[in-house]
Amino acid sequence: MASELEPEVQAIDRSLLECSAEETAGKWLQATDLTREVYQHLAHYVPKIYCRGPNPFPQKEDMLAQHVLLGPMEWYLCGEDPAFGFPKLEQANKPSHLCGRVFKVGEPTYSCRDCAVDPTCVLCMECFLGSIHRDHRYRMTTSGGGGFCDCGDTEAWKEGPYCQKHELNTSEIEEEEDPLVHLSEDVIARTYNIFAIMFRYAVEILTWEKESELPADLEIVEKSDTYYCMLFNDEVHTYEQVIYTLQKAVNCTQKEAIGFATTVDRDGRRSVRYGDFQYCEQAKSVIVRNTSRQTKPLKVQVMHSSIVAHQNFGLKLLSWLGNVIGYSDGLRRILCQVGLQEGPDGENSSLVDRLMLNDSKLWKGARSVYHQLFMSSLLMDLKYKKLFAIRFAKNYERLQSDYVTDDHDREFSIADLSVQIFTVPSLARMLITEENLMTIIIKTFMDHLRHRDAQGRFQFERYTALQAFKFRRVQSLIFDLKYVLISKPTEWSDDLRQKFLEGFDAFLELLKCMQGMDPITRQVGQHIEMEPEWEAAFTLQMKLTHVISMMQDWCALDEKVLIEAYKKCLAVLMQCHGGFTDGEQPITLSICGHSVETIRYCVSQEKVSIHLPVSRLLAGLHVLLSKSEVAYKFPELLPLSELSPPMLIEHPLRCLVLCAQVHAGMWRRNGFSLVNQIYYYHNVKCRREMFDKDIVMLQTGVSMMDPNHFLMIMLSRFELYQIFSTPDYGKRFSSEITHKDVVQQNNTLIEEMLYLIIMIVGERFSPGVGQVNATDEIKREIIHQLSIKPMAHSELVKSLPEDENKETGMESVIEAVAHFKKPGLTGRGMYELKPECAKEFNLYFYHFSRAEQSKAEEAQRKLKRQNREDTALPPPVLPPFCPLFASLVNILQSDVMLCIMRTVLQWAVEHNGYAWSESMLQRVLHLIGMALQEEKQHLDNVTEEHVVTFTFTQKISKPGEAPNNSPSILAMLETLQNAPYLDVHKDMIRWILKTFNAIKKIRESSSTSPVAETEGTIMEESSRDKDKAERKRKAEIARLRREKIMAQMSEMQRHFIDENKELFQQTLELDASTSAVLDNSPMVSNMALTALGPAQTQVPEQRQFVTCILCQEEQEVKVESKAMVLAAFVQRSTVLSKNRSKFIQDPEKYDPLFMHPDLSCGTHTGSCGHIMHAHCWQRYFDSVQAKEQRRQQRLRLHTSYDVENGEFLCPLCECLSNTVIPLLLPPRNIFNRLNISDQPKLTQWIRTISQQIKALQVLRKEESTPNTASSKNLENMDELQFPEGFRPDFHPKNPYSESIKEMLTTFGTATYKVGLKVHPNEEDPRVPIMCWGSCAYTIQSIERILSDEDKPLFGPLPCRLDDCLRSLTRFAAAHWTVASLSVVQGHFCKLFASLVPDDNHGDLPCILDIDMFHLLVGLVLAFPALQCQDFSGISLGTGDLHIFHLVTMAHIVQILLTSCTEENGMDQENPAGEEELAVLALYKTLHQCTGSALKEIPSGWHLWRNVRNGIMPFLKCCALFFHYLNGVPSPPELQVSGTSHFEHLCNYLSLPNNLICLFQENNEITKLLIESWCHNIEVKRYLEGERDAISYPRESNKLIDLPEDYSSLINQASNFSCPKSGGDKSRAPTLCLVCGTLLCSQSYCCQTELEGEDVGACTAHTYSCGSGVGIFLRVRECQVLFLAGKTKGCFYSPPYLDDYGETDQGLRRGNPLHLCKERFKKIQKLWHQHSITEEIGHAQEANQTLVGIDWQHL
Repeated sequence: MASELEPEVQAIDRSLLECSAEETAGKWLQATDLTREVYQHLAHYVPKIYCRGPNPFPQKEDMLAQHVLLGPMEWYLCGEDPAFGFPKLEQANKPSHLCGRVFKVGEPTYSCRDCAVDPTCVLCMECFLGSIHRDHRYRMTTSGGGGFCDCGDTEAWKEGPYCQKHELNTSEIEEEEDPLVHLSEDVIARTYNIFAIMFRYAVEILTWEKESELPADLEIVEKSDTYYCMLFNDEVHTYEQVIYTLQKAVNCTQKEAIGFATTVDRDGRRSVRYGDFQYCEQAKSVIVRNTSRQTKPLKVQVMHSSIVAHQNFGLKLLSWLGNVIGYSDGLRRILCQVGLQEGPDGENSSLVDRLMLNDSKLWKGARSVYHQLFMSSLLMDLKYKKLFAIRFAKNYERLQSDYVTDDHDREFSIADLSVQIFTVPSLARMLITEENLMTIIIKTFMDHLRHRDAQGRFQFERYTALQAFKFRRVQSLIFDLKYVLISKPTEWSDDLRQKFLEGFDAFLELLKCMQGMDPITRQVGQHIEMEPEWEAAFTLQMKLTHVISMMQDWCALDEKVLIEAYKKCLAVLMQCHGGFTDGEQPITLSICGHSVETIRYCVSQEKVSIHLPVSRLLAGLHVLLSKSEVAYKFPELLPLSELSPPMLIEHPLRCLVLCAQVHAGMWRRNGFSLVNQIYYYHNVKCRREMFDKDIVMLQTGVSMMDPNHFLMIMLSRFELYQIFSTPDYGKRFSSEITHKDVVQQNNTLIEEMLYLIIMIVGERFSPGVGQVNATDEIKREIIHQLSIKPMAHSELVKSLPEDENKETGMESVIEAVAHFKKPGLTGRGMYELKPECAKEFNLYFYHFSRAEQSKAEEAQRKLKRQNREDTALPPPVLPPFCPLFASLVNILQSDVMLCIMRTVLQWAVEHNGYAWSESMLQRVLHLIGMALQEEKQHLDNVTEEHVVTFTFTQKISKPGEAPNNSPSILAMLETLQNAPYLDVHKDMIRWILKTFNAIKKIRESSSTSPVAETEGTIMEESSRDKDKAERKRKAEIARLRREKIMAQMSEMQRHFIDENKELFQQTLELDASTSAVLDNSPMVSNMALTALGPAQTQVPEQRQFVTCILCQEEQEVKVESKAMVLAAFVQRSTVLSKNRSKFIQDPEKYDPLFMHPDLSCGTHTGSCGHIMHAHCWQRYFDSVQAKEQRRQQRLRLHTSYDVENGEFLCPLCECLSNTVIPLLLPPRNIFNRLNISDQPKLTQWIRTISQQIKALQVLRKEESTPNTASSKNLENMDELQFPEGFRPDFHPKNPYSESIKEMLTTFGTATYKVGLKVHPNEEDPRVPIMCWGSCAYTIQSIERILSDEDKPLFGPLPCRLDDCLRSLTRFAAAHWTVASLSVVQGHFCKLFASLVPDDNHGDLPCILDIDMFHLLVGLVLAFPALQCQDFSGISLGTGDLHIFHLVTMAHIVQILLTSCTEENGMDQENPAGEEELAVLALYKTLHQCTGSALKEIPSGWHLWRNVRNGIMPFLKCCALFFHYLNGVPSPPELQVSGTSHFEHLCNYLSLPNNLICLFQENNEITKLLIESWCHNIEVKRYLEGERDAISYPRESNKLIDLPEDYSSLINQASNFSCPKSGGDKSRAPTLCLVCGTLLCSQSYCCQTELEGEDVGACTAHTYSCGSGVGIFLRVRECQVLFLAGKTKGCFYSPPYLDDYGETDQGLRRGNPLHLCKERFKKIQKLWHQHSITEEIGHAQEANQTLVGIDWQHL
């Protein structure tokens, strides 16, 4: 098919390219019927440009469209070449003072908490950085895309509306001028014409609904049979479903299907097939059939290609319009006019209306294009913004209904523009008054919630999924209501009053439907069967909470409105209570001579509901009457006399009784739904408009009625009336020992009721109830939160209620009540309560949960004990009530209250006869304390003529009434003071008596008779002293007892040590041998220590005993015993790498013999230092494997370790390991034969070794050639003189036991397998190389860490590092015994030849390309394989020393060749010492050998400094290596940090202090060596600048530099687009902290294939950058991500903290974040120490949810 198309495409292109824009525009200018002309042009050309085949070519289409279609319009509009026309327009135009930048997804936005009118006012980063708000308190969030920057909008900011950039444009806008004055008449006319036609065309084609025919004026004659099968996006189906379906329907590959799915998700639609009608129809039916099983099917249409073409051009047109109006405000104004002009069909016929009303029928891409256009046109033109707002409000109901049934998210719906319109205060006011917007929103909301019960209340029973979906959608209407109310009016017009009250009426209707919804009845007998639906009602309540509060705020602003609203609310409440007394018979209650009429009602038997929004709103308004003093100014306007207090308190009281009964366990059978409801009722999100208001309502009721009556009604509702109204009921009750549960229940109910009374009297911190202001209220909340425990800022914020602007008001008061403590390396900053605030602590604070209350009590008592005070927690002094609530305090001295107190105290006094509880008593004591405090306040504030009516002290001094003559309350308290069973409350009772006496004093200060007073005090004092003495005596006895026990214990210990002396001796030895400080043994204290060579310090062997962690057996480490092993983890590493881009193409053929100095990838071995028997470990590992196989059959879950790769967790510390290192004795002592003869010098030694190597090579050749010419070979053999004492046929015996040999092989193979990423093969000749390499690399990385932290080389290393390095070095030295001798000899020959050239090895790397430390380790550890056949008496130590000297010389040459020679000003003054002269001489030699290619000779001082600095890391590594190899203790100088240890290192390593002496001593051979090194072609190339080389000392690798302010990272990431999907924004941009690359993580588009699996961008990057380990920062989440391999990963806390010392993972709080250098260093240290994998292992073990994440897809 394609072949036929191609020539045709070419032809089309030619005819299109010949079309001239200028001519077309000219034709249009002459046309009489412009519309027809333009339409014909479009009808002809659009199908020829767009949709020419199965795959779109956007670049080509855009180019042609610009040329053929848009070009003529631009010419027509400008009347000249648009290249000149548009710039002219731009010049004439004044720049806008509005920013209007539309946000991309993930872009940072900033809101100022001090100046923004509401939280939706945001700035883009550029405006923010240029505004005054950057120094204020601001919030930073990432945009979901779609909003725009509010800079320049004076209504959005209380101050600083302009940034510096937009301030410049504000100079001239005094009066609102018409932007059209800048345009000429004919430009206006032409623009109007073309805009009208084009906008109409775009709207018409986008809202076109037929699938195979075009509008009449666009039809063409010859129509092809080409169709598209178009797949549309919805929010129901997942990516996976769509991909799977497409693979079946249009048989494409998975990659293509992923591409389709991604495009559908991004643009809202994508054609998945192109061809004739039948072909497309068939694909459609497959898709529909496959996706209609569970949900509604995917939307698919078969559309004619020309329709799709026109639609694509329609979108292009809208974007073009958006661009063109950017040139001039005048053009923008014309487009707005065109869009809002009424069409011929009257109402809703303007183009803007048509688009809005068809919104839900359009696909995602089309919507976002036209929304963008609206934003850049209608919302940027202030005049038309207003007109658009009116259209929006008029269509509000339809738009919302469309949105509710639409299947796209809110951000793609036109309804989402409400946030741009309703939050503008002036528009919101206008819409309320002119369009009655408040009422419309509420009515629309009510219309969608149709389910009602018989009483007309909402019913959310058994929501279907669809209804639940609708309910979620409808909630967005509440946000709209919130936006409208968010800015409060300053002045009220009559219109606004009237419309607001109409809205208030509608709101009351809504609340009326909620009053009493979801009623519940107590289950008795059996448990409830179905948990009732409760969440919907609470969701509604939560969403409305802010709206209810804002309604009250609006009412508070105008007295007339407040009075009207109060009346309306009361009327509605009366209606709700219309049937208040029906069917409930009246009863009379009487106690203490008071009686009251009420109704019989039992919460535990009838229906009760927790939802009472109307009552609560009335309570709120009542408080406002008091706060605004309207109640005192206009009492005649208020219906206060009509109020019936019993009716007001009835429902709130039932609600509180319900809570009490739930606590008492009476509603257990009602299941969890009730528990959850009670929880939310008290929860910080709801309590403001639920629990708090219920308390206020009770306070309102009590303040208007006789407190005795109230208390009786309350007793009746609590179902406790019997107990308190009949004397001795309690005694009867307990004597008849009824059900234990019932007693328990009654006790809890009494406690709860007393608690409620405490709250009613004590909670007066709401402005309007008590004489306080809002900050007092917040202060009190904070004090009580912090009295539980110190808290972090975010915890505190969570525990305080937020207002509609997400503010808690905490920052303004926190300084006054708390100290801030900064965080350390982990943890977060904490606020601690200031000690002087403790006196405001109220144990019965009403927002404490049960658990918080007991924690707070504990904490406060503990504090008091620490401060040596008594532990009473008396009630705090309270502020006075407002006049409207003033009568409330009388409840404390009412007869019924006193009766209740007396009864409880009596039970406590006769504590055996009654069922009572201590908390009951504690509450009564608290109430008595409150009453005394209250009386004291009254007395302190009394004026001359007033009499204090509060006479609590007198009432409690009187004994009870005549019939039973109970003692007075005071007398009972004095009795209880010494009751032994009330020890805890002693202090409290004492405090009460003291206060009582103080009040008596004040009262009597005016009268006489001070005698009785003092008596009381004396009595009290003496009892107190007695008490103290008693306590002291008890404490003394306890102390003596403790001391006696301690003495006994230490005696027993001593005895045990004496008996088991040898045991302790051994453990001490063991400690000495495994600890790092070997050097304090006395025999080596005063001599020079030498680590290697013939003069090596001999250390007597210490026996080493170790214990196996698995079987607890102890064993000595010997050569012939069973192997002991350390758990170890081998990993590839690029931590030291200087070149991450190197990649081993074929690991099977790669030869790792020489390590390049860029250390591009090494093998690191770490260990946790725990020791096991080899056979114990084998058993343990087998069991882990078996368990893993069993588990795999059960469930496919990852564990934190991968058994198939040989991983396991250390059985003791659960540290991730993948092999074991055998523990060995120093191996050199085993192979070392005694040295008899004189040891050769370097030159002679090199000759000997070279001869031996030659002999070996000849032998190898012999063995490899077949025996045909045997006679000839014999002749050769005779010629070959073996060097003296060299026996190449000798094979040494392996000294190790079988089990140790097996472990040597095991660890060697593991290192080889991991290091090269190949299959294990113990015969492979590369195994020994990898072992030596791992030893060298591990030592290098530890030396790096020590240097970076300025720690001494042999300071106290952590035990696990020390053990690991010792075992690793000894293992590497012993490994040759299990490898093939000839292989190791071959490696030695080749390594040796790289320094001392011979004829057989030609292709060795040049001296610049060898890492000398790796070379040294290889040579030293391979040397015994050669030396064991040499019987001439040359010792192993000599070989070590000469190899070391040789490599050191090579390294010095390396350093000199690569040292950078910048001159330093200080050189001249330094006199030349011998080192300087020597190094200059050497440099001259090099200069000659390199044929003068070396740079000019700098000063000797400079050179010597370079050599010393460059060689330090090498010397340090060598010192570590030989220390662990030969076991020579380190000199004490190297154990402390200080100045450069150069001399000490040289002595320890038996080097001359002047390193150049090495060259001078062996002059004749060094000359040859230097020549051979320098003549290498690579050295020449380097010196001539043709290649690079590593220079020394190598810089330490660091993680990348992060910016100080986090928002610059967010900004960087928001500009980052996915590298694969053509400029699309990445959803999860992730930054590699090692190399700084930004990656598009967690998305299909960037998955790549790695070893046969699809992996995400981050996992793929770890393999190229960190050889499998990666450290990333997920920018949108502000989370650090550690990855290791494909299955391991974890999240780690980020190094960014806010000002309160907390991280913000997920950027939920949005506080500004700044880099914490210490935390970043900690992450860097984990990386340097190679602990990332271990960290992940620990995290995954600790948190099982991490194991389930598919890390490889990140």
